[in-house]
Amino acid sequence: MTAGPHSGSWGLPLAAVIIAMMCFQVSAALAKSMFPVLGADGTAVVRLALAGLLLLALTRPWRAWPKRAHWPALIGLGVSTAASIGFFYQALERLPQGVVVGLQFLGPLAVALFGSRRPRDVVWAALAGAGVWGLVGPGAGPVSFDPVGVLFALGAGAGWAGYILFGRTAGGDLGPSAGALSIAMAAVLLLPVGGESALPVLSSATLLGLGLVLAVVSTALPIQLELYALPRMPARTFAVLMSLEPAFAAISGFAFMGERLTLAQIGGLFAVMLAAAGAAWTAMPGARSAKVEADFAARTRSNSKR
Repeated sequence: MTAGPHSGSWGLPLAAVIIAMMCFQVSAALAKSMFPVLGADGTAVVRLALAGLLLLALTRPWRAWPKRAHWPALIGLGVSTAASIGFFYQALERLPQGVVVGLQFLGPLAVALFGSRRPRDVVWAALAGAGVWGLVGPGAGPVSFDPVGVLFALGAGAGWAGYILFGRTAGGDLGPSAGALSIAMAAVLLLPVGGESALPVLSSATLLGLGLVLAVVSTALPIQLELYALPRMPARTFAVLMSLEPAFAAISGFAFMGERLTLAQIGGLFAVMLAAAGAAWTAMPGARSAKVEADFAARTRSNSKR
């Protein structure tokens, strides 16, 4: 019998969410270690292709295909997935991991705040703007700042926002299969730009093994952990916990790649995190609250965004 979101202990669900975030950020560091051989585009193709095959085998969407699937939404989900992963890896090649994830987080935050007329949401938007200034402004330092990398990170955030918006419809039709199909579609879309760079995987058992580990750590394992946690805690609590992910990104970047952020960047990172947590926690009760919480909790990313 499954516990409701307000019952039982949160110990195990909380641990599951934290481990899932760690998996996502460790997988980003692992992907970055493959860039010297495969490049950002080649690594994106390998990760998406292997993850897509793995998830298609697990979900087998052809067994229960809906009579009226929303093809525009599913195609939009695939395009958003390709943009999110492709731009994320391009940004990761140019900027510290913590900065990339902090900027990318603006995507779901914008979705949650869009159309809001509450004064408190202006505070969260201003705080997010201050966070961006801290991440890429004068205090970021010349070594960490790369304007092209910033644009790629913001593009990844836009892809994440599109994933949330299109995922509402596609996920309603296909459930978990929507994520598997979107990842497979994204792999096909990125083949023209990264397919040739990904070819060394076919002749190297080491690279293929790393690619499989990347697919599992970035996709299969964290998805299962999040699916375990989501029904066992309130969506708002889950969304607030997700706002901690930029901090895990900064820690991962420092631990695995020696990336050091300036004090201004650390402050900017925490400002973005506080804006995301505040927007989730102060969501209005009722229908809009459920919508905002669902947007922030739409991490059944399968995983398209990392």
